[in-house]
Amino acid sequence: MDNLISLVNKIQRACTALGKSSVLESVVGKDFLPRGSGIVTRRPLVLQLHKSDEGTREYAEFLHLPRKRFTDFGAVRKEIQDETDRETGRTKQISSVPIHLSIFSPNVVNLTLVDLPGLTKVAVEGQPESIVQDIENMVRSYIEKPNCIILAISPANQDLATSDAIKISREVDPTGERTLGVLTKIDLMDKGTDAVDILEGKSYRLKFPWVGVVNRSQADINKNVDMIAARRREREYFASTPEYRHLAHRMGSEHLAKMLSKHLETVIKSRIPGIQSLINKTIVELETELSRLGRPIAADAGGKLYSIMEICRLFDQNFREHLDGVRSGGDKVYNVFDNQLPAALKRLQFDRQLSMENIKKLITEADGYQPHLIAPEQGYRRLIESTLVTIRGPAEAAVDAVHSILKDLVHKAISETPELKQYPGLRVEVGNAAIESLDRMRDQSKKAALQLVDMECCYLTVEFFRKLPQDVEKGGNPTQSIFDRYHETYLRRIGTTVLSYVNMVCATLRHSIPKSIVYCQVREAKRSLLDFFYTELGKLEQKRLSALLNEDPAVMERRSALAKRLELYRSAQAEIDAVAWSK
Repeated sequence: MDNLISLVNKIQRACTALGKSSVLESVVGKDFLPRGSGIVTRRPLVLQLHKSDEGTREYAEFLHLPRKRFTDFGAVRKEIQDETDRETGRTKQISSVPIHLSIFSPNVVNLTLVDLPGLTKVAVEGQPESIVQDIENMVRSYIEKPNCIILAISPANQDLATSDAIKISREVDPTGERTLGVLTKIDLMDKGTDAVDILEGKSYRLKFPWVGVVNRSQADINKNVDMIAARRREREYFASTPEYRHLAHRMGSEHLAKMLSKHLETVIKSRIPGIQSLINKTIVELETELSRLGRPIAADAGGKLYSIMEICRLFDQNFREHLDGVRSGGDKVYNVFDNQLPAALKRLQFDRQLSMENIKKLITEADGYQPHLIAPEQGYRRLIESTLVTIRGPAEAAVDAVHSILKDLVHKAISETPELKQYPGLRVEVGNAAIESLDRMRDQSKKAALQLVDMECCYLTVEFFRKLPQDVEKGGNPTQSIFDRYHETYLRRIGTTVLSYVNMVCATLRHSIPKSIVYCQVREAKRSLLDFFYTELGKLEQKRLSALLNEDPAVMERRSALAKRLELYRSAQAEIDAVAWSK
């Protein structure tokens, strides 16, 4: 089972114990934690103890300094202080970001502990008023976890009823299933008093027996009394003190460490199915994310070119899926045709072109020195042309609206192509190439749409006007005299006829403009969005291809970290499965 505890340490999924700095040093047997007055522990310290073979050298490692071993535990203390300052500054502030420290020694048991800031009653100078609640919230965030073993440490020379550790432990663990009581400063109690009732569970009962410890005094620390000597004194104290002699076999920091390890073993045994499930789930998640990040790119030019083409193909597929309705967004193009363009045509105002004054002016100018005889054909043409030219605005607006939608779909497709996130340089180039293609298609589409309008201007539909004399014969007189042909009624009839013809042309263009836009923009974007980019890509040298595939350093670091974690969890999976079978 020691192997399983070591395994759980490695994957940082085990139950953890919560303790105070001096007690932790006694458990570890090393003087390595910062000391001083006030709040010394200002960040959680996740301490993992790994029992090594007898005769091997003791050393420590920090998670934030991989591959650097500390054999000087004074340097460990300094690094804890420095790393705390890096996060909180040289202030009295606290941070919930943990420091991870592993200690490898033949003199420890396999165990994971967390050292947290001590609960406090008031804020001191340099601390925010909220620090009392901040520390309590931090402590609760750890001890509320159902897998956490709570080391409730209280001084023997103070009233146990006022112990913050006992109070908060009872709140989160009312049944005491996870709480171990530790009594410190037994040697500092007033003469004539002792802690026997507490240690025997008479004055305050916990599910597990209380453990008394005697830590080094400040004088011992000042004299650099080492932990081995301190442990020896602790054993001698309990063995030689009459009040505690009968309890000596279960007192002291060494017994505490063994009891914690044993209890942790029991907890882990009950958690094996859950740990297996968690490991298996984590492996699937890591494999999925690694797959999303993609494999490292081939070194040769051919491999790089193939990789770029394959990534572009995935992007192009995502883009087309938006247009084809597989993904959202393509319906916005139809909205332009079905709503925006008709609404824009309907909003066109022909008041200026078809005002009585303008109609008379254009017809008179068209007649020249000889007034028209039957119908003012040239006048009609000028009126219709000057009116139809206003349709160019809605036609251009429809082209621009579809162009904007297509650009948005390009950006969406880029964001939905994980491989492009992996290579920022390629992402920029593909995005620019796609937008440039859309710009060319927009220009061609605008030209085609405006040509449709111009076609209507340069050649009028004769059949429309051939019906006019038939309408006139039913009630009008087409051969009005020269004296009343510029009468308001006559001019209004011309305006009505022109408006009717323009409305007919608008109805035609309402259908033909969308067809032109789809042909020139949507269809071409689906067919050849990156064709020009592919052509240019084939001309690039290997150095330039490599530049396109330069990964985001964050992605490279992420892939490396995930690969290491995956290897760790696969190893853990094999080990815990073996333990489960042997169980």
